[in-house]
Amino acid sequence: MAIIKACIFDLDGVIVDTAVYHYKAWKRLANELGFDITEEQNENLKGVSRMHSLDLILQWGGVTKTEADKEELATRKNTWYVEMINKMTPDEILPGAKEFLQACIDAGLKTALGSASKNSETILNKVGIAHFFNAIIDGNKVSKPKPDPEVFLKGAEELGIPPEDCVVFEDAIAGVEAAHNGGMKAVGIGSPQVLTQADLVVSGLDKMTVEKLATL
Repeated sequence: MAIIKACIFDLDGVIVDTAVYHYKAWKRLANELGFDITEEQNENLKGVSRMHSLDLILQWGGVTKTEADKEELATRKNTWYVEMINKMTPDEILPGAKEFLQACIDAGLKTALGSASKNSETILNKVGIAHFFNAIIDGNKVSKPKPDPEVFLKGAEELGIPPEDCVVFEDAIAGVEAAHNGGMKAVGIGSPQVLTQADLVVSGLDKMTVEKLATL
């Protein structure tokens, strides 16, 4: 059994929930293009890159755009999203996240963020928890989307910890797959019915303890 020496956290749905802001921004874009997107459709966009999300939305709306148009639309959506996350406060940290990060640090574990978001540093600074992470790997440092393990492997590398001694905290199926593809353990945040491949599933970090890492 590997001895866990580092915890790598996805951001959205694990530490904070910015999915609502993505949804509002995509919905506004769809509305401007003359159609709407539902919350159910938005579920399919979680953990998906910006351009791939846009392709899906255009497909749902039956809208065809040139590559140049798509770049402009994606930029517009991101501008609205950034405006919203710039108003975030520490109240938006998910229950137990800050406490568990502190518990990891107190136990001598290394911590890293592994997120596809290019805005993760903005979010961490706004909610006041950037100092909890020894390394921040985000969409500005990686190019391959999950389930490719690039984001987590880079995190392990920056921490100086072998992948097999790392555990990843993820709320998305692709994220759990990415952890396993990188040779790491995965704790799913959410529903055991959805995150069937995770090594352990908890409803949130408020249900997680450092002691539970020993069971992985």
